[in-house]
Amino acid sequence: MRFPVLRVGSLFALLLLIEQGAASGVETWSSPGRKPLDIVVRDREFGRVSSADIAAVLQSAALELRRHCPHTQIPGIDVCHRDDHPQMDSELMANGRLRIGLTARDTRWAQFSFQFAHEFCHTLANYSNGGRPSVRRPHHANLWLEESLCETASLYVLRAMGRTWLTSPPHPAWRSYAPWLSAYAGQRLALPQHRLPGETPFIVWFRNHQPALRRNATLREWNTTIAIELLPILEAEPRGWGTLKFLNGGSGSADASLAQHLSAWRSRCPRDLRQFVTKLAAVFEVIGK
Repeated sequence: MRFPVLRVGSLFALLLLIEQGAASGVETWSSPGRKPLDIVVRDREFGRVSSADIAAVLQSAALELRRHCPHTQIPGIDVCHRDDHPQMDSELMANGRLRIGLTARDTRWAQFSFQFAHEFCHTLANYSNGGRPSVRRPHHANLWLEESLCETASLYVLRAMGRTWLTSPPHPAWRSYAPWLSAYAGQRLALPQHRLPGETPFIVWFRNHQPALRRNATLREWNTTIAIELLPILEAEPRGWGTLKFLNGGSGSADASLAQHLSAWRSRCPRDLRQFVTKLAAVFEVIGK
């Protein structure tokens, strides 16, 4: 695949270029020795793109998290199109499968990857090794943390795919997409509404915003501000993604404090992962044992 030469341009132009690219003839791809996810693209509402191509991109996105979550199994996933917003259904379907809806269309691979990584993170946190709904529903006061981790996953996956696709894309013709996957994440990171205001320290900002987050977990701009703080920790120690399947176990109080929530999460983790939760707790100046 060859792209036109841009002599003068902007990040927007670069992103538009990659999102308008086309590819075909994709083979199912996964890392050696790892069984691909059971992903089925169920409808034809995604525009000018084949179901096989979409599935290949989603396999690639999921693998960037799965490679750090050993011995983790999840149900099969049906992917459908939504017009409103991406969403993982909170209940399994009658056939025991999960349904994830995405709004991306055509060959906007960065957008497909970004949206699916967020919803797949919810999948890992709620349906790992058993396929049972967790305490994530109904709403609990610390749900914002899961939402922020899922925003972190979207950024992490795009940046990781940008590296992976340089040498091992789902299809050789997609190698040229690699820089633009990272660029999509870079655009999100650079948006003013996702940055801390002025010289405000994160912890000051967080303490001012936590009460509202406890009432409404999906304040996306704030979720992303938190994700920007968590991203370097997970990029430095990606095995930390393996803690996700322990995030929502148990039957804690829906109104638990953040300290109580983090402590319970840490206690459910195997011993070799507990220190990672402690590192995340330190971001919020919650000191664990």
